[in-house]
Amino acid sequence: MLLDGDAWQAKFRDFQQEAWRLETLPQYLMPQEAEEFAAFKAGARIDPESVSNEYTDRLARQVTEGRSQGRVHIVTRPLSDYLRFEFSQYYAPHALAGEEIRILDVTNRENPLRGIQDFWLFDRSEVVLMNYYADGRQISREAFEGDVSPFIEYQRIAVSESVPFEEYVKGLDA
Repeated sequence: MLLDGDAWQAKFRDFQQEAWRLETLPQYLMPQEAEEFAAFKAGARIDPESVSNEYTDRLARQVTEGRSQGRVHIVTRPLSDYLRFEFSQYYAPHALAGEEIRILDVTNRENPLRGIQDFWLFDRSEVVLMNYYADGRQISREAFEGDVSPFIEYQRIAVSESVPFEEYVKGLDA
């Protein structure tokens, strides 16, 4: 079953303990980000501490409710322009709001999750597969119907092999 609109938003509204994502691509071409991305490439920057929007407000509220949201992004250096954009414009303010973001850099090592596609894992019981074209354009979000235990293992590997976002970006010129 494909997820969009309210069915997709309900996943974030209704999870009880944890929403977690694996990201594997060097860029995500999201139409709603095009203007911000162009401004970033032209030199515009934001103060992560001044960002307050629906997403950061939701993250902060989830933390006070005892619910966590996290992700691991698999990257290689040099970082793409998009990753530098994502790190400064989104990850920094999202981390300040309470999202647990980690980076798995596979530049000089084998990727322990090679071939695993992007997904969201909700409460370790529901998986949503994130389907993309190779260039990062989203195709669809699809509710996975099957055994979620491999995805729980992918999460374990990703978290154990990665470092916190704040640690990773120290010294980076993002």
